[in-house]
Amino acid sequence: MDLRKIIAVVGPTASGKSALSEELAVRRRSIVLEADSMQVYTGMDIGTAKMPVARRRVQHFGIDLVSPADTFSVARYQAYARGVLDAALAAGQTPVVCGGSGLYVRAALDVMEFPPGEQQDNPVRAGYEAYRKQYGDGALHRLLAERDPDSAKLLHPHNSRRVARALEMLDEGLSYARQAEKFSQRRAYYPVVYVALRLQREELYARIDVRVDQMIQEGLLGEVEALLAGGFREALTAKAAIGYKELLPVIEDGAPLAGAIADIKQATRRLAKRQLTWFRADERVIWLDADGRSTDDLAETASRIMDAEVRG
Repeated sequence: MDLRKIIAVVGPTASGKSALSEELAVRRRSIVLEADSMQVYTGMDIGTAKMPVARRRVQHFGIDLVSPADTFSVARYQAYARGVLDAALAAGQTPVVCGGSGLYVRAALDVMEFPPGEQQDNPVRAGYEAYRKQYGDGALHRLLAERDPDSAKLLHPHNSRRVARALEMLDEGLSYARQAEKFSQRRAYYPVVYVALRLQREELYARIDVRVDQMIQEGLLGEVEALLAGGFREALTAKAAIGYKELLPVIEDGAPLAGAIADIKQATRRLAKRQLTWFRADERVIWLDADGRSTDDLAETASRIMDAEVRG
């Protein structure tokens, strides 16, 4: 009996995950579920490397779910993703999860239970958000450090949404740090085969540089201007909004575009390092050497791995 009905393609940005996920879904007549914390936002297309609609050969889920002004938690993503995966499995499909956001991948595919408040807006959270707007990110983080030093150590002061959530959890009698300890234990919710693409560092960085240059050519600056005009400046300054926050000084202060492009490339390289660290820590992941290999070749290998796991 085939119990392993989900394949997850994970790894660093610009490694070729999207192309491989698409090809695997085509071959298995299935769907792709994106596990990306930024692709959920509408209007943030070029900078998040969403696959253009015209290039999609199968249905893609997990894209354009909310406005950049909305708070979208990993718990909300979990509920959404489980619905997509359950529907695909019920239809006899082999869904493909494409993920660079490690926490989103785990929320969809592993046993992870979130406090009820994580799944919806909370008046308490609004109070902390008002505090942050008045006194700044640093003050909000110091408030957390006073009440829960362990949790404060895990969170960057500029990750204000998560800091506010950690304070909200304290008011509910919970600790973000203790919750994080639970999340470190990997228990599968679905039977999944994980594959990741591995490239030599020089090749990966070269791909990142090319991707950023292409984003600029495709109109990323105009995309940022449109988001600013729409009133989404705060969303663009978020820590995870790589490719957006770096362009704000260009638009607002006349800073050199070349410097912003260099900053985007550097930030993306740092992101790739964090992604590699995250997925290397998961012993379930099977790494495929991708240097010099076509998407078709990689899809053949991934399919053989999938079939072998099923038979095993």
